[in-house]
This record gives sequence, structure tokens and C-alpha cells, in this order.
Amino acid sequence: MQVKIAIGTIAFMLTMIIFGFATLREPARMEEMTLAREGRQIEDGADLFQSNCATCHGIEGKAEQCFDAGGNQIGCQGLPLNNVDLLCGEPSRRMLALNWSGTKEGLIRQTIAAGRVGSVMPVWSTEFGGPLESHEVDELTLFVLNWGEGSGLCGEGVDAATVDWPESVDDLPEGVAQDGAGLYELTYGCAACHGNPDQEGSNSVGPWLGNIANVAAERVEGQSAAQYIYESILNPNAFITQDCPTGPCSDPSSMPANFGDRMALQDMADIVAYYLTLSTE
Repeated sequence: MQVKIAIGTIAFMLTMIIFGFATLREPARMEEMTLAREGRQIEDGADLFQSNCATCHGIEGKAEQCFDAGGNQIGCQGLPLNNVDLLCGEPSRRMLALNWSGTKEGLIRQTIAAGRVGSVMPVWSTEFGGPLESHEVDELTLFVLNWGEGSGLCGEGVDAATVDWPESVDDLPEGVAQDGAGLYELTYGCAACHGNPDQEGSNSVGPWLGNIANVAAERVEGQSAAQYIYESILNPNAFITQDCPTGPCSDPSSMPANFGDRMALQDMADIVAYYLTLSTE
């Protein structure tokens, strides 16, 4: 009897030790499981992004290189997502620009789910009539957020490359209009919203720019056409025109406000030079 009691006591003590060790390990195990699940969600989000989003936002989410279903390069219609403005800082610059008071994750998820009124961003969640289930919207959100986590994108000194834009367009380098045409069509995807300058009415979101060289000088009193174009690219909300396809353009503007972070001085000079050639007269 005493031997059985001793064996039972030892067995009980071993059980408690094992249970205690398992209890101590439980938080770490749960964290590992959570990270593994998030990893799978990010991988699924990557597949969803390539299938549904890369056409507008670029193959790496930088809105630099976009391709249609046939593999032909087209202008990127969407904003860059793998980008300092969206992913870095609490709140990020894009959150401030949109007066978003929630979380960064909330902004990204809401934009994917419900789209953006006045822009080419469509509804994606079935909740609002789109094609993606709620868990797929979550996976895309985690995938986009992952660009800003551990990638060096939001590291110290990340703003060091920001261009110091001059106040006057006259202080830009000399522009090459022919190079600006390529930037308009493909690199910055301006044509996606403003249309073909040779075809009036081809604009889908923003004003048609086929006569911008003439009308730009009439928009803001005291501003030259070049200065108006320059400031409109850097700050789309500085002047809201009435010439969008459906009437007055949205206020705030649906035009991306981050070209100042995406462009080089020479790119800006080239695009301004190109715009100054667009005239129906």
C-alpha cells in the first residue's frame, strides 16, 4: 500500500510539473501560432494582390510598373501602397491628409473593402457588393501592412530623400517635353485619370488636359500656366477646378497628393514642359 501511495504521489508531482511547464510555455506557443497564422494570411494576401491589385498599384505596390492582363505595360491608376506616406508614422501622412482618426490598419481595410468615392478605387468586399470575402480583405490588409514592418521602409532617416521643392517653377531644371510624355502615359499614370490629350472627353476622373497650356494661366490670378501646373501637381487641393467628367471635381481632390515624394526634380520639369505643349490652338 505504501509503495502504491509513493508511486501515486510521484506520478501526481510529475503531472503537476509537466502541467506547470506547459502553462509557462502557453503564451509563447500562442504567440508562435499567431505569427504562423499571420504568415499564412500574408502569403494569401500576396496572391490576392497580384491577381486583383497589381494592375493599378504595381507589381511591388509602388505604382511604378503596371501591366494589363495581356502583359502590356500601362499607366498605374492607383496610389503607391508600398510607400512612406501610407505606412510610416502614427499617424502617417496619408492618414493626416484624409483626416483619418482611426488606425492605419483600419484605413487600409476600409479602403479595400468600400473603395474610394470619386476615384478609380472600386469596392472589393462582398459586404458592399464586391467580389472578396471578409477574410480575403483581412489578408490583403496584412499584406500591405507587411511592407512597412521590418523592411527598412520606415527606418530612421527615411525622409532624407524627400525633394526640397523650390517655390518657383522657374527654379526647376530645364524640362524635356518628349520625356514628359512618357512620364504622363506610363510612369505616373496621369493618362488613367486625365485621358488622352489628343481626344477630348477621354478623361475618366480628372479634368481633360488637352488644352491645359491655355487654360492653366486663367485658373489663378497672377499665376503663369507653368506655375499653376507645378503647384497643382504638388498640391492638388490648392485649386479645385470645375472641369471633371461629371461636373465640379471632388473637394478634397481625388488626385494623389504625394507626387512631391514620388518625383525627382527632372521628372517634374519634364512633365511641366510636356503640359505646356498641350493646346488646342
